[in-house]
Amino acid sequence: MSTADDGASRSLGQLVAAATADLSALVHDEIALAKAELRQDAKRAGIGGGAIAGAGVLALFALPVLSFAAAYGIHNLGLGLAWSFLIVGGAFLVVAAILGLLAVAKFKKITPPEKSIASAKETAAVLGSVKPHPRPAVEAPRTGSSVTRSAV
Repeated sequence: MSTADDGASRSLGQLVAAATADLSALVHDEIALAKAELRQDAKRAGIGGGAIAGAGVLALFALPVLSFAAAYGIHNLGLGLAWSFLIVGGAFLVVAAILGLLAVAKFKKITPPEKSIASAKETAAVLGSVKPHPRPAVEAPRTGSSVTRSAV
């Protein structure tokens, strides 16, 4: 039996159920795709944030302690004390700038979930062209009793 014969032998309810199941699976797959793309972008944002935090910690805590030690070490080599402190301070700023550039590079790689957006637009275009069939109004079945239930 061919697939065309299978479609012709199924009832309208079976076809609607199959279409509903397929649409549900499509929506679930689109949600999973969006989650995967967002997870990847969150990882990139985390790496960039970690680089910024590393630069901040380096500049805030290590700068005073290490700069005094390095400056006095350079001063012992024969340079003036002021020049020794300028060299050490400049070195720490260069390291902080490198970490800042790393963070900017990671943040620039964050993109919107393009595959999910395109997939959702395609689905909306397909569903937008579908015209629902008017359904006859269904009346609720009447019971023989006119007594209503009261709240207890």
